[in-house]
Amino acid sequence: MSAAFTPVRSLAGGVLVGAAAALMLLTAGRIAGITGIVGGALRARAGDVAWRLWFLLGLVGAGVAVGGLWPAAFAGQLARPGWWSAGAGLLVGFGTRLGNGCTSGHGVCGVARLSRRSLVATAVFMLTGVLTVFVVRHAGGKR
Repeated sequence: MSAAFTPVRSLAGGVLVGAAAALMLLTAGRIAGITGIVGGALRARAGDVAWRLWFLLGLVGAGVAVGGLWPAAFAGQLARPGWWSAGAGLLVGFGTRLGNGCTSGHGVCGVARLSRRSLVATAVFMLTGVLTVFVVRHAGGKR
């Protein structure tokens, strides 16, 4: 199992994510953390829901647009059954609540603001990811 090395696409994606996060912070004074945006949309407060729904609609709409214009971008197959992905998603959701935010909020926005909490959270995210890959690949996973 090998991953394609795509430095130009990766750099372009990182620049777009960073620019979008910076633009949102500069124009709206909001952190582009998806967990906080979704959580705030579910706990509706007057005057604070519309921008969240537009943001989420933009995320989904962009995916639909890319899928229509470049179907090969979504041509991959899941390496595990769907229930496995659903369970992983629940664990990620639990982790974002436990860590008081997600990788986009902490890793992109918090680190850029030099937030101590975000620096620690991002280090823990990265360490957990490295350990998970090691365990899955070397201690019982497929090679």
